[in-house]
Amino acid sequence: MLEAQRCLQCALPFCVEACPITQDCRGYIGLVANGQFDEAARLTLRENPLASTLCKVCYHYCEDACIMKGRGVPIAIRHLKRAALEFGDSGLSYVPSAPRRERIAVIGAGPAGIMAAWELGLRGYSVTVLERQPAVGGQAGAIPHYRMPNHELLIDLQRFRHLDVTFVEGKAAGVDFTPESLLQDGYRAVFIAIGASKAGSPGVPGEHLKGVLHALDFLYDVNQNRPVALGRKIVVIGGGDVAVDAVRSSLRLSPGAHVTMAYRRTRGESPAGEEEIRETEPEGIEFRWLLSPSRILGADHVEGVVFQKMELSAPDASGRRSVVPVEGALETVPCDTVILAVGEKADLRGFSQDLGLKIGTKGWPEGVHADSSTNVEGIFAAGGRSVVHAMAAGTKAAEAIDEFLRRKDGLPAPQPRPDPYGEGQIPPHVPHGYSGPVWRP
Repeated sequence: MLEAQRCLQCALPFCVEACPITQDCRGYIGLVANGQFDEAARLTLRENPLASTLCKVCYHYCEDACIMKGRGVPIAIRHLKRAALEFGDSGLSYVPSAPRRERIAVIGAGPAGIMAAWELGLRGYSVTVLERQPAVGGQAGAIPHYRMPNHELLIDLQRFRHLDVTFVEGKAAGVDFTPESLLQDGYRAVFIAIGASKAGSPGVPGEHLKGVLHALDFLYDVNQNRPVALGRKIVVIGGGDVAVDAVRSSLRLSPGAHVTMAYRRTRGESPAGEEEIRETEPEGIEFRWLLSPSRILGADHVEGVVFQKMELSAPDASGRRSVVPVEGALETVPCDTVILAVGEKADLRGFSQDLGLKIGTKGWPEGVHADSSTNVEGIFAAGGRSVVHAMAAGTKAAEAIDEFLRRKDGLPAPQPRPDPYGEGQIPPHVPHGYSGPVWRP
């Protein structure tokens, strides 16, 4: 409550404008400040069906925009959301509006797919979410348990129990169905929300040796309690949050092992959150910057990695400095396990080129049109670079699908999201003072 009382309750809520889903954090912070935890939880969940998950793993863009950050320390907005949910009554359930009876298929049970299912379920649609993994969550399912125990997502999904939303696991696009076949089966619309779930590759010799693992597969296996063979000298190649999760998980699975994270750029250019790196340093991880993999050594098993040393170039016209190789400067790092965390891309096997899918900045597929629609009528696609950005993409796609179907059926223009508690009042999407988003997709 004392932390919430530091909030200035700005007339222009920069925190809300920085949030991809326009969560009214100013509102629930004000309620927490007054000790109204039940009301704070209710307000939070009214706009955010994955709040129990996000209060553990969100990148809290709101805090970066908080005016108090310029005065020292931003309001701990993410932790206050967690306080609202854990001290307040968060055992709520969502209620659909009048049934629409149209069936909609969502491919992918990650944050974008779940958010779209929520938006459409509230509007009365019957939604089937098809997930190729044996568990719901998408890449959120690869988040280590020390950051987010398994039950958070299940707590969120329990609130869906009265919506006509069905999750079907173990069904893969291109194997069990295609987007077009779903339309033929009677679904009125299809939303592709598969994200960037396929491991990337550095394309260096030796990456197929025994002892080379892909980070996302490794993290999924760890969370599903599947056995993972790790050595005592582990090198993780990459600089993003997946790489940080991989090094910290490796240390926990192989206590006393020497774990190194190598990235081709500097710490300041690492895509991993500063918070993640700061929490990792005391654990004894060795960070090596400006190293790019050249080849992986070994006959039938990993024995080491040869790295090319890099350096920053002179700034270009925009002031940006790229990294360039230092001629003749190589370094060999001995190891018996290599974990590749060099980016992910969409697995588009089974998706027709007729869809005209575009690839987002971090590898997820998108529709070719502004409303997330593809070149095939009734099929939409979207994604985002983080959990909350993916949720925003799911909202946009769901609103486009609702508008598409209402137009096809000759119904009036769609209304804003119905009240998720079924109280007959349509809540505002954004609080007073909001002028427009400052985030970038």
